[in-house]
Amino acid sequence: SKKFIIPGIIVMIMAIMSAVITSLTIAREWERKTFETLVTTPLTKYELFFGKLIPYIFIGLFDVIITVVIGYFFFKVPIKGSYVELYLAALLFLIGSSSIGMLVSSATKSQILSIQISLILTYLPTFVLSGYIFPIINMPLVVRMITYIVPAKYLITFMKAIILKGVGISLLWTQIVFLLLFAIVVSFITLKKLEIRIE
Repeated sequence: SKKFIIPGIIVMIMAIMSAVITSLTIAREWERKTFETLVTTPLTKYELFFGKLIPYIFIGLFDVIITVVIGYFFFKVPIKGSYVELYLAALLFLIGSSSIGMLVSSATKSQILSIQISLILTYLPTFVLSGYIFPIINMPLVVRMITYIVPAKYLITFMKAIILKGVGISLLWTQIVFLLLFAIVVSFITLKKLEIRIE
């Protein structure tokens, strides 16, 4: 039903926008031979990281607004919970997924390869292992265990609860904690691996 699909669609769009698009950032610099220019500037890796990350996070949040508006006016799916809590959860997911895209981009230095790896790491788990299409309860035990490390699973659970039931962070704080840990850990790993130098 549309009430089941719309919350999942919001997460799917965020997964595509965040990881896949940010996976082109550093790789594009290498392919266009402009990374050498960055090396000659006093730019730090923290400035590079946040400079590349923040615009795509705003794009992702804008996409969340569009999907919520379309879901409300065209498909009559109201938001029963808090908009602030919804965007907080979306922000944490976007930070983590965008960091994955940037990590892949800096590691591969190829736009095509970055897109392919980012799709495998974010879009496919979001589609298959998050409970959006296939119920997790019906999956084999090994696959169910893997779903616990898929961030989209927690975000979809949170989105469905806040959109359809009006339940907030007070009852679903474990989802927020996992998304926060996901954002912090992936951002830390990306910062550790990001180097502004030419080998």
